[in-house]
Amino acid sequence: MNKKIFYTKPSITELEIRYATDAATNGWGENCYDYIVRFENSFKEHLGVEYAIATSSCTGALHMGLAALEIGPGDEVILADTNWIATAAPIVHLGAKPIFVDILADSWCIDPDKAEAAITTKTKAIIVTHLYGNLCDMTTLLKIGEKHNVFIIEDAAEAIGSIYQKRRAGSMGIFGVFSFHGSKTLSTGEGGMFVTRDPDLNEKVLTLSNHGRRKDQKKQFWPDVLGFKYKISNIQAALGCAQLERLEELVLRKREILSFYQNSFRDIENIKMNPEQTGTVNGAWMPTVVFDEQSAISVAYLQDSLQKQGIDARVFFSPLSSLPMFTPLRSNVNAYSIPSRALNLPSFHDISHEQLSQVTNAILSEVEKQGC
Repeated sequence: MNKKIFYTKPSITELEIRYATDAATNGWGENCYDYIVRFENSFKEHLGVEYAIATSSCTGALHMGLAALEIGPGDEVILADTNWIATAAPIVHLGAKPIFVDILADSWCIDPDKAEAAITTKTKAIIVTHLYGNLCDMTTLLKIGEKHNVFIIEDAAEAIGSIYQKRRAGSMGIFGVFSFHGSKTLSTGEGGMFVTRDPDLNEKVLTLSNHGRRKDQKKQFWPDVLGFKYKISNIQAALGCAQLERLEELVLRKREILSFYQNSFRDIENIKMNPEQTGTVNGAWMPTVVFDEQSAISVAYLQDSLQKQGIDARVFFSPLSSLPMFTPLRSNVNAYSIPSRALNLPSFHDISHEQLSQVTNAILSEVEKQGC
């Protein structure tokens, strides 16, 4: 009987186990921040930014970054309608209003023209999400931000390893955030990272991340402002240190898996996959197939068929505006059309050539049966 093929799971080696064991054994008292500091220093060096703050989640990192920019009631924040709820929730929690705009048909990332058209006098920021490792058009978006005096924030939760014109995803906006959820290329189980080049913004987030206690505050248990509790644990950071040492290997494997799928489907005219525009490197977190609108394929049927064969395939994000807490925006044509034509494919680090072939053969078989 074939083993179940998961869509994703972390790659844990002896290195991660050794670091985590050391943190669990020795990382207490005066050593309780050792791996956290090491993880932050290594991450900012990797990314090429001045500041990095490890957090308990990417959502927490985004929440604090928005709060530090003083985004709140009466403000608007523009973002792509195609996103996970984690990108929108902090906006709402702060009392601001998320403004959902459409995505591009090829990259599935925010449409810069639609984002610019949505700017009003209430707009404080645009959050640009590098979806599934695909890269937003940062040149255009940064120009838009400068032209209209709005912050450009990078949601790089899914884009570790992605590079835009020699700059790493997450390093270009006023701040960037990353996720280290168990499904991500670099995983700490749960966790995230806030990064920036702005020293004042970094100080604000650093204070907010520690219940509002400034680092120069001499009084014990004395918060200077009302903050948050979004700090990562030392044990999680130990896992992150090990994963970061292996990052080149982890990203390379993701890219190999995406390449395998692309080569397998290259003769199917109606299938498109994660793009890699000139001057970019796609970190390939989540290989995704998108069927053209004229295709007769039923993605729901395809997913069910794969599941019966022990193959996990993940659905494409539904539009945020289609969720019950928001108002539908059918004018976001691509955001509403693509989910019914797309699937995320298995891409965990240790997936074998045989398992990859099993996935592609199952999809090609269904394509042949349903007509594509």
